[in-house]
Amino acid sequence: MQPRNMSMSGVVDLAAVKAAGEAKAKAEQTRAAAARQGGPAAVPPSALVIDVDEAGFERDVLQRSAEVPVVLDFWAEWCEPCKQLSPLLDRLAVEYNGRFLLAKIDVDANQMLMQQFGIQGIPAVFAVVAGQALPLFQGAVPEAQIRETLDQLIQIGEERFGLTGIVVDANGEAPDGGTAAAAQPAGPYDALLEAAMSALDAGDLAGAVQAYKNVLADDPAHPEAKLGLAQAELLARVQDLDPAAVRKAAAEGPADVTAQIAAADLDLVGGHVQDAFGRLVETVRRTAGEDRDAARLRLLELFEVIGADDPRVTAARQALARVLF
Repeated sequence: MQPRNMSMSGVVDLAAVKAAGEAKAKAEQTRAAAARQGGPAAVPPSALVIDVDEAGFERDVLQRSAEVPVVLDFWAEWCEPCKQLSPLLDRLAVEYNGRFLLAKIDVDANQMLMQQFGIQGIPAVFAVVAGQALPLFQGAVPEAQIRETLDQLIQIGEERFGLTGIVVDANGEAPDGGTAAAAQPAGPYDALLEAAMSALDAGDLAGAVQAYKNVLADDPAHPEAKLGLAQAELLARVQDLDPAAVRKAAAEGPADVTAQIAAADLDLVGGHVQDAFGRLVETVRRTAGEDRDAARLRLLELFEVIGADDPRVTAARQALARVLF
């Protein structure tokens, strides 16, 4: 499950990690402001399911997605499968107790939104996380599959964008009998991550790399720092390259591992993800020893830039396994 920017841009650069940092910072600012006022504003369970139209999409979906993952349920009155799926989503929205917001969109009344999301049939379910859209599923799928998908969505929201959901007030009781979740305090690495983002904005790639490494020195598995470091290092590698010279060397020297690795970096920065992966898989296939290791390790680094859950990474891992074994 991989978010895509609402602009539908195919360029792979720092947009994803920057959006994550901005969304995380905004969410933390919102929580801090609420804490100064005595705690976050709680909502009743009924507010976890809302009707959205084109006029309110910016406010009710895009802006809210900086606080909580927003699940979009595209439906119509005449759609029989929708009559099975929509009540199930309503129930799960309440059961998940503020970990996502369910926005229901009547496609007959909102044709422009239907076209923007490229919907061919309903029911169709999407999500928007920190302003980025991703498809979830289409049709009346089993509840177990929906729960698995929602769990993955919530994990993405928490790990990549710092979204902790919204607090539900049901007289102090959550629907399952527990208490509503309290706002989470800001993490211990916020200053370092903010420093990394500031360095990126200033074009100081070395500074950004060091800031991310400082986080990972204490927390090697920190997801935002791992993603940020991989992308910052990629940009640092390509910033002084001559693209024409690199591509000429790669075209003239298929066995030139250094040229192939540099060209793969340029492919990825240019948004040609599958070309970058394919180039390095082929380089691994045709080489041996240290050259093979260099190409393989660079491919693994590029996987970090895109994210392990991206289907292109999964396919490339399988292709790499075939040439290695």
